[in-house]
Amino acid sequence: MIAMTIAGFDPSGGAGVLNDIKTFAALGVYGVGVVTALTAQNIKKVEDIDPVDAEFVKKQIDVVLEEEQIEYAKTGMLYSDEIIRAVASKASEYDLKLVVDPVLVAGSGGFLSKKDVRKSIIKHLLPIAKLTTPNILEAQVLSGIEIENEEDAIKAALKIGKICNVVVTGGHLGGTEVLYNGTLKIIEGELIKSENTHGSGCTYSSAIVAGLVKGHELERAIKDAGEFVRDSIKHGGRGTLNQFWKFKTV
Repeated sequence: MIAMTIAGFDPSGGAGVLNDIKTFAALGVYGVGVVTALTAQNIKKVEDIDPVDAEFVKKQIDVVLEEEQIEYAKTGMLYSDEIIRAVASKASEYDLKLVVDPVLVAGSGGFLSKKDVRKSIIKHLLPIAKLTTPNILEAQVLSGIEIENEEDAIKAALKIGKICNVVVTGGHLGGTEVLYNGTLKIIEGELIKSENTHGSGCTYSSAIVAGLVKGHELERAIKDAGEFVRDSIKHGGRGTLNQFWKFKTV
């Protein structure tokens, strides 16, 4: 079982490609990673971003898929219109089923994309996605609806859901998640009060992909991912999640 992540590189290990690979591994899935940007960041701030040339992003995808048969991939930080178009074209070429984490702003507050990428995500990426997993801030950007409560989140999910399946993640909704995949579903969850949340969005979308790779239905993959994230936060430390909390360490 193999899954692909197409995302940025966070040298702190808390988010991006490194986080995704850890999540895949913890859930028994082999992960391959395509890097879209290098970042200088830690769990508290994003200092700088150096995007990878879009043609080189394409080349990474091509070379990996020459050898591996991969059905599911997740996207994280894509940063620019050029990279979004490159990833969308290759996903269509190889018929990759995408879970799109529309990374726009880091939890630490730093921008992780150019400010003009909203239209590109909506036009090129979401129409070919199996699911998108925006948090409240990202759902506001994608839908144009200000979200202050669950009712607003439902409106945003219904609007985004006209393009693709969507789950508005629950960190800002008291742990509740709003799923629209042709039918509206409210998934109740527990809000964990913790500082160990750096990379929680990456972990969530990666865990969904791991569930789909295993053959689980979308709703089950989403619910399992939510539980996995909450457990990883509970057992986290130094500001990040611990995906390997079930494993004994020396």
